Amino acid sequence: MRSARYAWLFCLFLVPFPIWAQQTAPTTAQGAVILQRAFGVLAGSASLADVTLTGTARRIAGSDDETGTAVLKALATGEVRMDFGFPSGQRSEARTNSANGAAGTWTGPDGKVHPQSQHNLMTDSSWFFPALVLGRLVSSKNSSVSLLGQETRDGISVVHLTASQQFSGPDVPADISTLMQHLSQIEIFLDSSTQLPVVLAFNQHPDNDAGLDIPAEVRFSDYRAVNGVQIAFHIQRYLNNSLILDIQLHTATMNSGLTAGAFTAQ
Repeated sequence: MRSARYAWLFCLFLVPFPIWAQQTAPTTAQGAVILQRAFGVLAGSASLADVTLTGTARRIAGSDDETGTAVLKALATGEVRMDFGFPSGQRSEARTNSANGAAGTWTGPDGKVHPQSQHNLMTDSSWFFPALVLGRLVSSKNSSVSLLGQETRDGISVVHLTASQQFSGPDVPADISTLMQHLSQIEIFLDSSTQLPVVLAFNQHPDNDAGLDIPAEVRFSDYRAVNGVQIAFHIQRYLNNSLILDIQLHTATMNSGLTAGAFTAQ
């Protein structure tokens, strides 16, 4: 029985996201309304197809603490590429879509391309650009959004939403459905006064253990309006409560005509 469940899970990872999105799942009306409103504050009337962000990045990993350059690119369809230039060497991550579903890679200073585990590809790829994250949740037919209430986070009054993808159906084992929903879960914290996202929180997992949660958090500040879109120019990423990446943006360009070919591993 256990082997059958994991065989089913492997097959599910091969199903492309657009097919998942065809499944209709219930949402909490209040949470969906707040999410839609926050997306409107972020994106305004703009139709976002792609974004390119450039700036400086500080990387902290154990005793390593270095500063370099960052170029972050994303498509509305989910493709992402992040390139960092540090004194220790070039580092990059890429997320692509295909007929077999999402695929992710990372490259270190040695230039070797490594695959990312499928269970770490379940949360949104564009974590550095909230407008795309919220936009995909708003448009997805199988996302479930719930309002958890108002609270204080890092000294800021926030509205807490929780969102995940639903994978229910007569052919989906209950334990697999629960696992997939958990892997896709993201916590959204909106500033109570501005409705802008101040934190996105989710879990990462070891490559060989989808069941072990490692808390990850992205904090946003220094919002500026660029062509009618609100963009956080200061982005901090935490892993297990420790700061691992601190990005200060210099420029933001949207709808420049990027294509999926720009997001393949190099």
